[in-house]
Amino acid sequence: MNDFLKRAWAEVHLDRAEKNLRILTGLLDTEHTKPVCVVKANAYGHGDAELMKLYQGMGIGFFAVSNINEGIKLRENGCSGDIIVLSWSPSDKGSMAAIHSNNLIQAAVSYEHALEMSANSPGEIRVHVKLDTGMGRVGLNAFDTGECAETVKKISEMKNLKAEGIFTHFAAADSLSKDKTDYTGEQKRRFSEVVRKCEDLGVTFIHRHFTNSAGAIIHKDNASTLARLGITLYGLTPEISLPLPEGLQPVMDFKACVSQVKTIHKGQSVSYGRTFIAERDTKVATIPAGYADGYPRLLSGRSEVLVKGRRAKVIGRICMDQMMIDVTDIPGVKMGDICTLIGRDGGETVTADEIAEICGTIGYEIVSGISSRVPRVYY
Repeated sequence: MNDFLKRAWAEVHLDRAEKNLRILTGLLDTEHTKPVCVVKANAYGHGDAELMKLYQGMGIGFFAVSNINEGIKLRENGCSGDIIVLSWSPSDKGSMAAIHSNNLIQAAVSYEHALEMSANSPGEIRVHVKLDTGMGRVGLNAFDTGECAETVKKISEMKNLKAEGIFTHFAAADSLSKDKTDYTGEQKRRFSEVVRKCEDLGVTFIHRHFTNSAGAIIHKDNASTLARLGITLYGLTPEISLPLPEGLQPVMDFKACVSQVKTIHKGQSVSYGRTFIAERDTKVATIPAGYADGYPRLLSGRSEVLVKGRRAKVIGRICMDQMMIDVTDIPGVKMGDICTLIGRDGGETVTADEIAEICGTIGYEIVSGISSRVPRVYY
């Protein structure tokens, strides 16, 4: 084992990522809807350059990122496909030259934003106009469809802008409840109405898209020319109650080595605040990974890790760089043994979604929160 693996590391299994993409692409009518691989936030913590190269080698020609710097990084690592930058910050006002020189597609999220790009770009910028059909985040207000279409037309006529696409984002597509599926249907209807009115005004687009990870599973629609595949590429669910397509597997495992094993006596405590006090003589294994590595402190005393194919409970408060587990009933645990914080060991599995449920969050936050100080090892 390499020296840097003796603390904590993440294993990224490219064969699983390849299989996941093939399964998800198989859900699409690719004659009408092309897959977009979302690799924002360092590919949800998995490694954007490495995953981009895999997907590009599989024939993917469209990627999505969160910001300009992520797009530039993909270009520097050999991405030859289209890259759409999904969000925007006023701090990026001086970045039009980078958008232009790197041939990025920028989401135009407001009329003012489009004006800013038009006035400051050294050349033509490709844009996809973002509509807010009910997410309430960014985008042109699509609730007045006529006024929205008029604004889209004005953006399409601005100098230095080439309006190639128009898109929106669903707020509740990851739920099967009737109220939320109805809401998704309303968003889709509102989007389609704006697109129709744009066409009446003579404005047409190469791409019209609204399908995301959850949409690709339960809201498939050939009217969306692109499907932005995100968290499901990495084998996690957009919402814990939403079943994933059969065969999808988590791409990342998170592991660490035992740094010390010792026995404490009944009445002794473990970690800060003495939140764990032994009710019996207890064999404690210390793992050199903590919340600074991306293992949430909220899991203190609540989660389990895998050692020798068995579950061991986390005891006491998780520290910045270390955590402790109870291995009293697991024979033979010793310094150097591998612990699986996320992943499979023997017949047992701990998923990022399981950890997320304990924390009251989603798998996205868990995998994207695994720290950059945790080396990624690619298989």
